[in-house]
Amino acid sequence: MSRRTASPSDAGAEAEQAALSLEGVSHAFDGVPVVVDVDLTITPGELMCLVGPSGCGKTTILRIAAGLEELQQGRVVIHGRVVADGAVQVPPEEREVGLVFQDFALFPHLRVEENAGFGLVGLGAAARRARAREVLAQVGMAGFAASYPHVLSGGQQQRVALARALAPRPRLMLLDEPFSGLDTRLREQIRDQTLHVLKSGGATTLLVTHDSEEAMFMGDRIAVMREGRVIQVGTPVDIYCRPACAFVAGFFSEVNRLEGIVADQRVRTPFGALAAPDLRSGDPAQILIRPEALGVAPAEGGEAQAAAAGDGKGHAKGRVITARLLGRSSLVHMGVAGADGKELHLHARVPGRFLPAEGSLIDVALDESMAFVFPADDD
Repeated sequence: MSRRTASPSDAGAEAEQAALSLEGVSHAFDGVPVVVDVDLTITPGELMCLVGPSGCGKTTILRIAAGLEELQQGRVVIHGRVVADGAVQVPPEEREVGLVFQDFALFPHLRVEENAGFGLVGLGAAARRARAREVLAQVGMAGFAASYPHVLSGGQQQRVALARALAPRPRLMLLDEPFSGLDTRLREQIRDQTLHVLKSGGATTLLVTHDSEEAMFMGDRIAVMREGRVIQVGTPVDIYCRPACAFVAGFFSEVNRLEGIVADQRVRTPFGALAAPDLRSGDPAQILIRPEALGVAPAEGGEAQAAAAGDGKGHAKGRVITARLLGRSSLVHMGVAGADGKELHLHARVPGRFLPAEGSLIDVALDESMAFVFPADDD
């Protein structure tokens, strides 16, 4: 591929639009497609999370944006400048991007301050040192400026890597699974600090993760990938409350899965009929219900009333199989009579401590906003 330096005028009217724009990007390794016709736009100051299972193509997307993987098809525009298309392939160091990887890639023979200032080319020693100390202070690592990486914890190394990426004041930050090597408690702490640093500096960021909770915690918007394609883009609320397909609904939390047959654009459940406006009568359907959508309370009126079927208006009767305290919430395993009379095993997640006795009878109420109906073959 021929190479030339792209100028801001190459992008035309898009110069005022996106911080990062991927247009019709496709990529294959040894003839096997790993990215398929991806369009994605990130606005200035936005933190976009690219999420999906391992092998779905999300890291390849990030590497293409960074210039670490040569573009095969499509176009990449950063702040109005075409950095990759059929004629342009701007090298990574000229794209004004900051990179943070899973392994942090710190230089073991350099002190923390030297690592933080490594990318500051063209500055004098004093200016480089001052900027390095400034970004180390931003990430809470100023007290370790004279230390070497091997004496730092994993979380401290991650913060130094973030400082190094921020030091040149990049126009775009690209983070690839930056927290996955940390233990659970430390990961929560470090990603909270990272979010505050990125937001306080107004950095435009693309963060790749396979962790759905992390994506919801970090992202202004989320792009969900599967098998090389972006299948839904939206805010965390959009993605969680209005999933485009069964895969998205199931990726972002555990779900209770029920089956049914559509009749008059509705499908029967133990909690009454749910709307299925996009399905035809006779179509098999799957119903996905989030555990927090099931409200649980001790049954009233004794065993005879509790054993009866639900009222068909969002309520059903159930039997506790077991209950477990998970810390901030309780998980109740229950049996509920299905439309065919067979017992369904469902989970309810209840805030706080709620541990009804095994075998006890309960009332179960459904929040229909957290129940989703899709075709049976929609996976």
